[in-house]
Amino acid sequence: MTFFIQALDFNLWDIIIDGTELPQTTSKEGVKSLKRRSLYTDEDTDEDRKKVQLNAKAKHVIICALNSNEFNRVSSCATPKEMWDRLEVTYEGTNQVKDAKINILVREYEMFSMK
Repeated sequence: MTFFIQALDFNLWDIIIDGTELPQTTSKEGVKSLKRRSLYTDEDTDEDRKKVQLNAKAKHVIICALNSNEFNRVSSCATPKEMWDRLEVTYEGTNQVKDAKINILVREYEMFSMK
């Protein structure tokens, strides 16, 4: 999947791995929220739209590769990075899970050698 995404657009892969910074506005209270399209100015319209489009494209690529069960796992995620991280944990596990799997396989190999 990584090669497929990188072949489409290498910027998509960067967004999935590093996350993206979508256009935001800050309220008087200091609360950040996503910038509405109506608030885009002429100076940053192209840049803002490019960020939003790449984010949407990355989400689309991930969703198109999923079956319905996997889609249900990631449908609540707001960003492609969240989607990718959730899929990664689901199918690869955390580092502790990976280490445990390696230890189990080593133990099984050692027991097989004894037989």
